[in-house]
Amino acid sequence: MKSTATARWEGSAGTITAGNGLFKNAPYDSKGRFETTMPGTTPEELIAAAHASCFSMALSYALAAQQITPKSIETKGVVEVILGSAGANITGSALFCTVEAPGADEAKVREAAEGARKGCPVSKALAGTTITLELTVKT
Repeated sequence: MKSTATARWEGSAGTITAGNGLFKNAPYDSKGRFETTMPGTTPEELIAAAHASCFSMALSYALAAQQITPKSIETKGVVEVILGSAGANITGSALFCTVEAPGADEAKVREAAEGARKGCPVSKALAGTTITLELTVKT
């Protein structure tokens, strides 16, 4: 399965369109990367969304393999870009996840989450960065 997106850049700003049409012409620009007051998105925000959703999906599958059916999995991804002397660099991705799984063994949920942190495809793609996980388990 291949996923696509198109980025168009003109002058000092651009737009991003998802290949499946979910969003079209979402604005982005270089100021938005370093100033939170700018409207639109950033490549890092899109990476954070991809990582949070990929991790949540991988965790769901890992829990199912342990016979655990969570009521909910909610994950926030935070990706930071730092501007340094060598240019802009993504230093890592932080995942903040809350799993609500009434009656589940918390240790098994934590084990599954650690496996998902290491094994989801986006984590693998970000292997050159630091990936952290802060997990809250509600049983």
